[in-house]
Parts: sequence; structure tokens; C-alpha cells
Amino acid sequence: MRIYVIFLVLFLFSSAFSDETSDSYLLPRPLVLEYSSEIVTRPKKADEEEVNLHCTSWRFAAETNNLAPWKTIPVECADYVKDYVLGKGYVTDLERVSEEASVFASSVEFSGDGKDIWIFDIDETLLSNLPYYIDHGFGLELFDHSEFDKWVEKGVAPAIAPSLKLYQRVIDLGYKVFLLTGRKESHRLITVENLINAGFQNWDKLILRSAHEQHKMATLYKSEKRDEMVKEGYRIRGNSGDQWSDLLGSSMSQRSFKLANPMYYIP
Repeated sequence: MRIYVIFLVLFLFSSAFSDETSDSYLLPRPLVLEYSSEIVTRPKKADEEEVNLHCTSWRFAAETNNLAPWKTIPVECADYVKDYVLGKGYVTDLERVSEEASVFASSVEFSGDGKDIWIFDIDETLLSNLPYYIDHGFGLELFDHSEFDKWVEKGVAPAIAPSLKLYQRVIDLGYKVFLLTGRKESHRLITVENLINAGFQNWDKLILRSAHEQHKMATLYKSEKRDEMVKEGYRIRGNSGDQWSDLLGSSMSQRSFKLANPMYYIP
């Protein structure tokens, strides 16, 4: 190996000095270009890794509710969030939540009075709005209520497959199912149609926001609705939602299950 290296060095230097021209003291041009190109590509790779680390950290903080209220995803994380929600990572995370919730649901001993219930949110919990967010930057744009209402009124949101599996399992186990959503009362008919077409049936209650409740923060609105359930004698065994405002507040469930959603935040 040492003989080969010595020979290579001698060859390079002999080539460089073989012609007595004004460029005779330059190393062969291809070697210089190759070295220069390598220098240029290294910082780019490092930048991509830095952005990926930053966005992974940001998503973790968002999912664990450690961020202050945020309105849009970071600009530099647009491609990261897109790749996540359209890739295997998002599906795998949803499947994990469904599996863990199913294990818990199977472990509960019912009282026998028909008062054991499971609450499901709808958007990004049972139904996916990814077709809408594909056209709206995956959370990069400020939320537009009128544009989202137009999407809801189409009634074509697909089911989130792992959640449909959990939903059917919960019903088979004998829970009463309450759907508690921030959607408007005026969207009841289209929401019912969308849910049925997506495979969700046999729920016991569908609770939507009335006109006078539109101004309330989601945490307060959903807490009040759960308070009413408890006053009626129901035991909230499980609660599935993609927002912390679906799960926190008063009259919390015995177990809560947070689905991943890095696209938007509802306080």
C-alpha cells in the first residue's frame, strides 16, 4: 500500500511539472474540481440534518403540549410535516394509539347499567381532513374558517383507518359512544352523512356546537359537555382526540388517548 501511495504522489507531481507552461505549477484540473465540489455539498447536508432535527424537536414539543399556543407550523418545517403526514410515520403513530386504546378498552369492567361511555372527537380523530390540508400547506397557512366550512360541506372526508378499527372494537365491547366535536350544529346532517359513508355507525350521541357556543374555547366547551354527561350518571371510560383541548379540563376520562396532529392547534 505504501509503495502504491508513493507511486501515485510521484505520478501526480510528474504530471504537474511535465510541461513548462504558465499553468505548469497547477495540479491537474479534474482533481481540483472534484475537491471543490465535495466542499460545497457538505454544508448542504449538514443544513438538512439541522432542519430535520429542529422540526422533529418541534413536533415532539407540540404533541406533548409543551409549546405556547401556535397558529401555524414553522416555515422551515413545511416539507417535514408534509413528509410525516403523508408517510409511514403518521400512520404508525395512529395505529399505536388505536392499539393502546383497544387494550385499555378491553380491560374495563362494566357496571352493567349501560352508563360506561367512550368519547370520540371527529376531525383528525375519526375523519381525516388531509385532502383539505394538502391544498393548504399542511398547516403552513393561517386557519380559514370559511374555507374549512366549504370543505366540511362537501362531506367527503375519509375515515382514519386505525380509528375506525378502534371505534368498531369499542362498540363490540358494549360501550356507549358519544361523538363530541367542535363542528357547527348547522353541519349536523352533512357530518352524519360523512360519518356513515366513511364506515362509522351506531353512535349514541352526536354533540356539535350550537350558535351561542361558537365563542367558547374548545377546552371549556368540551369540558362543559363532559360535565353534563357525568351529571347524567355516565362514566367516561375513554376519550380519543387529536387536540389536548379534546382531553383536558373538567370531567376527564379514566384514560385519554391523544392522536398525532402536527398541522394545527386548537386551544
